[in-house]
Amino acid sequence: MSNTVIETTDISKIYQMGSETIKALKSVSINIKQGEYVSFMGPSGSGKSTLMNMIGCLDTPSGGQYILNGNDVSDMTENELAEIRNKEIGFVFQTFNLLPRASSLENVALPLIYAGFSKSEREEKALAALTGVGLGDRAHHKPNELSGGQRQRVAIARALVNDPSIILADEPTGNLDSKTSYDIMELFAQLHDKGNTIIMVTHEDDIAQYSHRIIRLRDGLVETDVVNENPTKVNPMKMQTEEA
Repeated sequence: MSNTVIETTDISKIYQMGSETIKALKSVSINIKQGEYVSFMGPSGSGKSTLMNMIGCLDTPSGGQYILNGNDVSDMTENELAEIRNKEIGFVFQTFNLLPRASSLENVALPLIYAGFSKSEREEKALAALTGVGLGDRAHHKPNELSGGQRQRVAIARALVNDPSIILADEPTGNLDSKTSYDIMELFAQLHDKGNTIIMVTHEDDIAQYSHRIIRLRDGLVETDVVNENPTKVNPMKMQTEEA
């Protein structure tokens, strides 16, 4: 059996804005295997966000084919896309996207409601996910009682709680200071070491260096697709502290 999780063949995306036709993706073919850690990079308008939306089943291509875990999702309906998103993909967003009035535990358990787990199962799985990101003792805190880094950890726990095939992270450190960003990237490195497939969109080169493969897009096409031979493992802030 193939261990390919994501396979796109000549996918394109065309938007019609008034009389203007925008080719956000022209012809993109990529292959990502289970357990890979990949970054998408590129300038604004390069197509990286559009590609992430395709891979995350938030949108469908105008042309070409997208196979996710053996399922052709190119022509799925909205309901089918929603179902496969909830089962196969864990999302981590720049703005955390947490419910402000809900506790950490309730936020993390949210995807499990749609998956049909009982309340006790949801709480058990959510607490295990929070413990896995070092926040077991913050289960009953609301987002406004947490730091930015802790909120992102809650968001990561929510992404992990359904055991998805892929963790999709969109600028996961965009709203965090440098030290907190590196802490979060260390957490992603640990998740990757445990076998998770991670795809990250970032415009920051030092953040992309944590991934093991960097795909750069330009003008709706793949410009380069290279293996990162020496990915960052250690928080550079910790190294400075230890050297001081």
